[in-house]
Amino acid sequence: MSSHHRVDDRHLKNISSELAAHGLILRGGFAFGGGEAVPESPEGRPAKSVLLVGQAGAAPWPHFMAWRRRQPQNLQNPLDTWSREVIDGISARFGASAVYPSDKPYQPFQQWAMRAEGLKPSPLGILMHPQYGLWHAYRGALLFADEIPIQGAHDPIHLCDLCVGKPCLKSCPVDAYSADGFAYQSCLAHARGPQGGPCRTGGCLDRNACPYGADYRYPAEVQAFHMASFAGV
Repeated sequence: MSSHHRVDDRHLKNISSELAAHGLILRGGFAFGGGEAVPESPEGRPAKSVLLVGQAGAAPWPHFMAWRRRQPQNLQNPLDTWSREVIDGISARFGASAVYPSDKPYQPFQQWAMRAEGLKPSPLGILMHPQYGLWHAYRGALLFADEIPIQGAHDPIHLCDLCVGKPCLKSCPVDAYSADGFAYQSCLAHARGPQGGPCRTGGCLDRNACPYGADYRYPAEVQAFHMASFAGV
């Protein structure tokens, strides 16, 4: 498909099918407004539309691990590398260009996600999804030269507004999350230290304390992988 062809519903279904083969899903999208500072489309002009690519729960994990076993043991940033390999291939087949959360200059992925799916941040900063809770992620985005016929975000319920006890703010031993924001250095020191074993093996205690989206909670091995990446251990 050449980049000057419009992306219609059939193409959206085909993109979704190709992503599903890797455990990934489309996470909504939108058309950029006039005058916005936006990245370039494949044609070198400002993109007109964006589709977000991500995951619900740990669905990509088996696909990623099968790929990982074929890579050098000392590969840096393997999950990002896998995501790029998968999404770059799909973007090329559908006349898009791909951008990623770790790319510089950084794109406003969280703002894009809020706009595409109508989500709001939890007290932990992670966007709260009405079905997936805190157990979801964005892996990249596809930029197109044309507008895409995708349904705009509705106004989903924000589960954090219904949560009275806020257990996500009461489970961390060093109170890494509070009204003052995220105490990055305290969290990092604890995760690396002798008392941080439960965090290293099972993931963030505050995140795991959230009662929503439990069916999508990442398995312990997935949480340990992400914690090791964060803490450098």
